[in-house]
Order: sequence, then structure tokens, then C-alpha cells
Amino acid sequence: MPDGGAHHGRIGPNAVLQLLPGMEARLGRRRTARLLRAAGYPAPPSDAAMIDEAGVARLHAVLRATLGAEASPLLAEAGRRTASYVMAHRIPAPARGLLRALPGPLAAPLLARAIARHAWTFAGSGRFDILGHAPLTFEIAANPLATGPRCIWHESVFSTLFQSLAGRSYHAVETECRGLGAPACRFEIRR
Repeated sequence: MPDGGAHHGRIGPNAVLQLLPGMEARLGRRRTARLLRAAGYPAPPSDAAMIDEAGVARLHAVLRATLGAEASPLLAEAGRRTASYVMAHRIPAPARGLLRALPGPLAAPLLARAIARHAWTFAGSGRFDILGHAPLTFEIAANPLATGPRCIWHESVFSTLFQSLAGRSYHAVETECRGLGAPACRFEIRR
């Protein structure tokens, strides 16, 4: 189910906004502001509209280039925070309750389909597909955020959503990454 064409080049602002608390806590406000400016953000983006995916990719790349391994926990924390935001503000309470009440093997495919319907918010111009169900496998072809050897932010978003809504034993593992030369970023949802 390809998605992204109708919203070419735009991504949800949480890909930046949810990085800021962790950056400020670990790096301080001044260093955070310098890194934002280096990525082309004179100020944090508004949460009221989708933002250019190129700026998000630049920020992720600047973090990796400047901080090295220290960027990984920041990206992972931002992914968890983004998933928490999505659950609190974008998934209706009855849907959250239903998913949590279902056995994991029933909840996981339902959650995957919901993610696919809204993939444009985190895949931008990339194309999101569900490739299989045993194991549940996603792909983001032409992932605009594949700026390093692993898409830690996406992996963390998916892990948090599935752990919170389908069962604690679920986690996402990126098995192929465009940042390492693969044609697409591929994620397996494992138990």
C-alpha cells in the first residue's frame, strides 16, 4: 500500500519536536540551538503543520555527524516520545482500548494497517508497504530519514507503538537500511 505521494516531501513535526527535550537535557539549550541552526532551523518548527522532510533529514544527519554514538539514544528517546504523542493525540481512546484488549496476534495486524494508512506522516515522500505477516514486516522505500546505518527513530516509534498497543513482547528490528545501501528500510515486528 504505497503512500506519500499526496504529501510529497512533508513529514510530521514530531520528528523534530520530540528530539528537543532530550537534546536540551543532554546537550543544553545553546548547543541544541546551534545544532538546530546547522540543520536549517533558526527556531523549532511549529506543531501546527507538516514540515519539509529535508530539514528533518538534515537534523538527524547533523546529530549523527556531530554526536556520533551519542545521537543514538537521543533518536531512540525521540521515537518513544513521538509514539507516545501519537497514542495520546492521534489514536482515539476506544481504538487504543480495543487494541490492548485483543490478543497480540490479532492486535498487531490491525495496528499495522492503521500505521500504513497514516504512513505519510512519518515516511514523507517515502513509500510504506506491509510486506508480510509472518513475521510482520514493513518497508519504507526511498526513506527520506535514512541518514545513518540504522533508522533508530523509526525503529523506536514502531517498537513503542507495538509494545504499548499489541503487547510488551513486541519490538521492531530494522533488518535492511537504505543508509547502508539497501534499496529500502525494512523493519520486522518480532515477539
